[in-house]
Amino acid sequence: MSKIIITCAVTGSIHTPSMSDNLPISGEEIARHSIDAAEAGAAIIHLHARDPESGRPSSSSEHFMAFLPEINKRSDAVINISTGGSALMPLEERLAAPFIVEPEMCSLNMGTMNFALYPLAERITDWKHNWEKPFLDNSDDLVFKNTPRDIAYVLDQMGQQRGARFEFECYDVGHLYMLRHFVDRGLVQKPLFIQYVFGVLGGIGADPENLIHMKRISDKLFGDDYEFSVLAAGRHQIPLATMAATMGGHVRVGLEDNLYIDKGKLAQSNAEQVTKIRKIVEELGRVVATPAEARDMLSLKGAENTRF
Repeated sequence: MSKIIITCAVTGSIHTPSMSDNLPISGEEIARHSIDAAEAGAAIIHLHARDPESGRPSSSSEHFMAFLPEINKRSDAVINISTGGSALMPLEERLAAPFIVEPEMCSLNMGTMNFALYPLAERITDWKHNWEKPFLDNSDDLVFKNTPRDIAYVLDQMGQQRGARFEFECYDVGHLYMLRHFVDRGLVQKPLFIQYVFGVLGGIGADPENLIHMKRISDKLFGDDYEFSVLAAGRHQIPLATMAATMGGHVRVGLEDNLYIDKGKLAQSNAEQVTKIRKIVEELGRVVATPAEARDMLSLKGAENTRF
């Protein structure tokens, strides 16, 4: 079978510091987790930033630059910076760091959607920071905004103007049709790298039949001109990633998506999850892609054309 790309999403903006002591917060922690994940086999490192004092999600270029140069220096992994930031951030804030560093890859959420995190608050009784519980509780009225105008702006500014390719995050079937719309408008270049996202409350559920359906619709809309990857939230992470690997797709793991390594057992690091999925996919007969191979597969511009 074809080479398989492992993406590791290191910290994200969903989980809060009280959920796990192992969630990387500071620049030093994010850098160490990223480098270790790359050494374990992740070809792509998907990155958000956090305020090191409060643990809040941050779009500050200062916070990003606290880890990006170190990762770039000590790893050849593809650095993929989120344009999603946090659902609480306006678009201009979310793009602050990507504008400056001009990464090889950016993530791009393909639609506006409910992003309900409040069930996570039920599991925590001891909070490290006073912002965490209100942030989660108030997500029952939270909308992540990415309108067609927003998407077109990101495609132009990060893609056409700065040369980034995209991890197109599709949380539901309608997002695939939105992506097709932008292909038809000539704003998206092939090959596409589509990340199916399962298990976020507000998006498509983490059911195996939904993965089959997303793949079937992608085949209908994009033919052979795309690569697909799968991430699934929480306990669904490894089962759906394994299923994706059997279907010829790629996989994403990391503490952004799931804090656990096994039932009831917190993951000690991002590298632990990468090691686990690497063992699984290799036992399935897949060969893990190197960063250089991932760059070739996705037609990336190369790390030398970034501003880390």
